[in-house]
Amino acid sequence: MKPDHILDFHTHFPAKKTGMAMRELHPQVKAYAKELREHWREVFDFPEPEKKQRGNQAQGERWAAEVKNHGLEKVVFMTGGGNNVLADVVRQHPQEFLGFAHHDLCAPNAVEEMQHALNDLGLIGYKWFGPLTTLPFEAPELKPFWRLLADRKVPVLIHFGVLGGAGGIVRHPRISPITLAEVAQEYTDIPFIIPHFGAGYFQDLLHLAWSSPNVYIDTSGSNDWIRWMPKPLSLKDLFATALDTVGPNRIIFGTDSSWFPRGWAKKYFELQTQVCTELGVSQEEMNAIFYHNGATLLGLEK
Repeated sequence: MKPDHILDFHTHFPAKKTGMAMRELHPQVKAYAKELREHWREVFDFPEPEKKQRGNQAQGERWAAEVKNHGLEKVVFMTGGGNNVLADVVRQHPQEFLGFAHHDLCAPNAVEEMQHALNDLGLIGYKWFGPLTTLPFEAPELKPFWRLLADRKVPVLIHFGVLGGAGGIVRHPRISPITLAEVAQEYTDIPFIIPHFGAGYFQDLLHLAWSSPNVYIDTSGSNDWIRWMPKPLSLKDLFATALDTVGPNRIIFGTDSSWFPRGWAKKYFELQTQVCTELGVSQEEMNAIFYHNGATLLGLEK
């Protein structure tokens, strides 16, 4: 069974990264990370990313072609070279793309940047990372930021869990989605979307989503983290438990696609529709997960 329409809620525009300086890894860790990436590509039969990246206009045209060729309604870019760059890409392809703002919510000018992104740049959501957040989410300094998003009912996607693969962040005060609980329950007009089934913190995500009706579960990525769990876990288990906990109307499809020549990661879509079919998900529920839930949050349908 396949959905009638497809909205990929979680992709990244392949522009040059800005504002995220990563620490230099020890040579042994760097070699280990390279080995794991190569194995991951082999498992999913993904090509090696291009070494020479094309300009933003060319990348935009390639991505617009991906949307059309795969019969997608739209893709939502979570990041893409900074707010100004991404907004320009979205403006060039309004039928195919939507974009989220992506800047540090703890920065002194975070509220002003968010207002500019919404009012002037045409971005329609906000994306950030728990393990890069320097203040507690419930800190008084962040209340104006949350209030702005709540007043505008802006969807917010926050990555929790392991960040950066091998050699990346595995320990941080805000690595778990449960650290968002106080804010999620206070600012109920903000739809909070947690990607990759919590990226290693699935139980904490389930607790958060069970306790807060404005928390959504994003299915994107390889979800390779299931291999590190102490007990066997599969993509089918993730979907079954999420469906049992929050139902089909708070699960949102994504792929985490970005680079070329892979382009849109159709394999992730096929794996997810396969397990939904195996679980007996109805056509109506399939349509909700792969299109309607995300479209509603983005204001594409009421």
